[in-house]
Amino acid sequence: MDPGRNDALVAWMDEKRLGSRELADLVNAAVGEITGRVGGLDDSNIRAWRSGRVRCPKGAQLRALELVSGLSAADLGFVRRARLPDPDPHQEPPVERRTFLAFPAAAAAAGVPPPASTASTARVGMSDVARLHQRFTDIIASDHRHGGQASIEHEAVRLASEALLLQKSGTASQRVRTNLYATAASFMSSAMWAAIDGRRFGDARNHLRHAAQLAELSGDPAIKFRIWSHAGTMYRHRGSPAEAAAANNVARGLSLSRRDPLFASLGLARHAAIHAAAGERRAVRRAFGQAQEAMGRANRGDVRPVWLTAFFDQAELDSLALSAYLTLGDWATAEAHGHRCLAALRPHMHRSKAITTSRLALAQLEQGDAESAVATAMRVPADAASRHPRVVGMLDTFGRRLTAIAPHSAHEAAWREFTTRKDHAP
Repeated sequence: MDPGRNDALVAWMDEKRLGSRELADLVNAAVGEITGRVGGLDDSNIRAWRSGRVRCPKGAQLRALELVSGLSAADLGFVRRARLPDPDPHQEPPVERRTFLAFPAAAAAAGVPPPASTASTARVGMSDVARLHQRFTDIIASDHRHGGQASIEHEAVRLASEALLLQKSGTASQRVRTNLYATAASFMSSAMWAAIDGRRFGDARNHLRHAAQLAELSGDPAIKFRIWSHAGTMYRHRGSPAEAAAANNVARGLSLSRRDPLFASLGLARHAAIHAAAGERRAVRRAFGQAQEAMGRANRGDVRPVWLTAFFDQAELDSLALSAYLTLGDWATAEAHGHRCLAALRPHMHRSKAITTSRLALAQLEQGDAESAVATAMRVPADAASRHPRVVGMLDTFGRRLTAIAPHSAHEAAWREFTTRKDHAP
């Protein structure tokens, strides 16, 4: 053991699997929340802390490190240079206005109100975590009903901030702190998904970075899977199949994917959709076959996260297959999966029903069946047809293809009249 090394800091970083670069990023973000200006630390500064060359960081850096870790300076192996001044009791501390990973840009865009602070003497327990878990369940339900809305994204960011504020609101066990990080990561992954679904890819990339940091602090493999699986979907929607495959492979490489066939099935199905984006027909069929086989092996009685059980089933597998075969131009196969998906969708899957119906209409149209296609497209719920960004885009594409395939036909006229009537409906 090196007598000069800061073993306490090294041990904490090892426990959280944080590298010097990652910790520097976290502390810099926290400094920004405390001072209003993002910190300028890099990995060499963190190595100096670890080696003991720096016996104590500067004031704002130390406060930021305590905020990130949930530990005191002494617990992290540091000795304060001098006592930090007490905050003005009449002025709200910046840290409690937004926590270190409340992500200023997203919070400002959302108009997020500051979460209510808790007395510093309070004991934070698993009941607080359970309360946040219920709010997470509400976010999941709202996503399945509406999907892609900025309001869902902003509420998820706010709740992540609330979870992180509890890290500083009082005393807590390590189990509670780990669960709070996992909960914050869950909220940020929902914010990320809402941004992806709403085609706000710049916001989604920002949420990905912060969600991944929180997931590392939590050590929760299920939320890591969700985040990187979402990242794969984000890159696929942006037309970057190589990046999509790399991100989805992070999720599939987790031991959880080897232990639980349902996670394996989701990873394989999303990889099949990525193969389709790359034009790899044989790989698509192989991956979907493997995904179907894995789903058949999954024990539905096993306890799994609510975000997974709320959406991933045979209907979702067929939905991904519908998307993939549309991409490949295999219209008949796509249509078959579309009908299967709609037949199996659970009642709460409003967003999925709208997306699937829109895709099914396009699959029918591309086979020359304009009558069935228009009838199907007219069944897309009006709220999704006008408000959900992905559905709006799909129906715009449907309208353009209908004009190209059946110009001046009665079916085109009916669709034009239908959409005009919706646009002017009270």
